[in-house]
Amino acid sequence: MVTISVIKADIGGMVGHSSSHPDILALGQKELDAAKQSGLLIDGHASHCGDDMFLIMTHERGEDNEQIHKLAWDTFIKGTDLAKKLKLYGAGQDLLTDAFSGNIRGAGPGSAEMEIDERPSEPIIVFMGDKTSAGGFNLALYKMFADPFNTPGLVIGEPLHDGFSFEVQDVKEHQKITLNAPDELYDLLIFIGAPSRYAIKRVRNRLTGEIAACSSTDKLSLIAGRYVGKDDPTMVVRCQGSFPAVGEVLEPFATAYTVEGWMRGSHNGPLMPVGLKEAHPARFDGPPRLVALGFQLADGKLNGPNDMFDDPSFNNARQEASNIADYLRKHGPFEPHRLPLDEMEYTTMPLIRDKLAGRWTALEEAREHAMAGPISEVE
Repeated sequence: MVTISVIKADIGGMVGHSSSHPDILALGQKELDAAKQSGLLIDGHASHCGDDMFLIMTHERGEDNEQIHKLAWDTFIKGTDLAKKLKLYGAGQDLLTDAFSGNIRGAGPGSAEMEIDERPSEPIIVFMGDKTSAGGFNLALYKMFADPFNTPGLVIGEPLHDGFSFEVQDVKEHQKITLNAPDELYDLLIFIGAPSRYAIKRVRNRLTGEIAACSSTDKLSLIAGRYVGKDDPTMVVRCQGSFPAVGEVLEPFATAYTVEGWMRGSHNGPLMPVGLKEAHPARFDGPPRLVALGFQLADGKLNGPNDMFDDPSFNNARQEASNIADYLRKHGPFEPHRLPLDEMEYTTMPLIRDKLAGRWTALEEAREHAMAGPISEVE
C-alpha cells in the first residue's frame, strides 16, 4: 500500500500575498529529500500556488501518520523562520498552535491523504488552490464524479457506471455523512451547494470501493475564531480505469466558477486555472488561482510533474475569469462580491455591530402595526 499525503500551509508571501519565495520552496524540497534519504518517504515534491507551500509526499505509513505530519510541521516551522529572516509577509500565518501534538489537524495547515493499492498504471492529479476556501472543490468534484455531461465515462464506462459515493463534512458541526450518486443526487446537492459549510472530503467508486479523490476541508477561521487567512485547499484525484479520465477530471475547470475567498478572504470571485508561471495572484489579491500537477506513480515514485493547466485550451477559462473579476469588482463592498453577513463573522463585522448596537431604534411603522393589531380582510 502506498499513501499519498499533501500537506500545505501559508508560511510567508513574496510581495504581500502574491507568491512564494524561491528560497522557501528550496528549503521545503531539501527537507523532503532528507526524508527520502532517511527512508521516511518514498518520494516528495515541494511546490506552491500563490503564497502557499504544498508538500506532496508518498510513503508506506498510512494516513494521519505522526512522523509524516511532524515532517510537514517541522518543515513549515523552518520555513517560517526563514520567512521572518527574509521579512516575507504573513510569516507563519497558518501555524495556529505553538507546538506539534501528533498530527496537523486543527493546527492550521491543510491536508489531503489517501492510502491506495497502486495499479499497473496510476495517474494522479494534485490540485493546489490559493485565495479560496475549503469547499471550493465541491462543484468540480460533483461534475467529475456525478455529471455525465462532464464525464461521459459515467454512461459508457463500465467501471464507472454504478456511480460514486461522496463523504460530505459539516465543517461547523464537525459531522459527516456519505451520500451515493446517482441514487441520492438531489440530496447530495442540497448540502454541497452550500460550500461555506459543507465540503466533500472523499469520493469512492461504488463498484470497487476504491478511493477516487480526497480534499482538504480545514477552515482556518473556525479553528482560530477570527480571520487569519483563507484556507487555500488542496485535492488529490486518481484518474483512468475505475475513475474519470484525466480529461474528465480537468474539464470542470474549463468554466471559471465562483468561489469564496479573494481579497481578505471576504469576497466571491472566479476560480482561474493557471500554470505555475501564472500562479501569483496580484489583482485585488486574486482572483483565486488553481494549479494542477499531474504525476504518474511507479512504486510510490512521483514521475512528473506535468503542469496540466499550462495549456492554451484553458485560455478561454482564464479570459472568462478576468471578465467575471471585472464585473464583480464593480460591486465594491456590496454583495454578491462581498460575502454574506454570516460569512463575515470572522472579520471586523461583529465589532462594528456591537459598537453601533445602541443606536438602532424600532421603526415607527412597526410600532403602529403592532398597536393596531392584525389587518382584517376586506370583503
